[in-house]
Amino acid sequence: MLNAYLENTLVYTPALCNGCAKCVEVCPHAAFEMDGRLAVLVRPQDCMECGACALNCEFGALAVGSGVGCAAAIIRSMITGGEPTCGCGDAGAGQPSGCC
Repeated sequence: MLNAYLENTLVYTPALCNGCAKCVEVCPHAAFEMDGRLAVLVRPQDCMECGACALNCEFGALAVGSGVGCAAAIIRSMITGGEPTCGCGDAGAGQPSGCC
């Protein structure tokens, strides 16, 4: 299974992981942890789609639609002066509206 969590665009393919741990190092929300020589996606719901993991994965094990989601919402709000909204906290998700 590539990505059972459908809240964001993050897709992790463990078969392509070489165990370099760069994703663990660069993820600002600690969505990854190492298990021996393999990265494990332990908190996919914490991904804010910044793209740091995919940009640092030389082996193509990670893909994410960077420029969408929470990271993009925060940047847009800084530019426009408005409140960040990404849709991840919409009614029904069990979170307050806005950005996580």
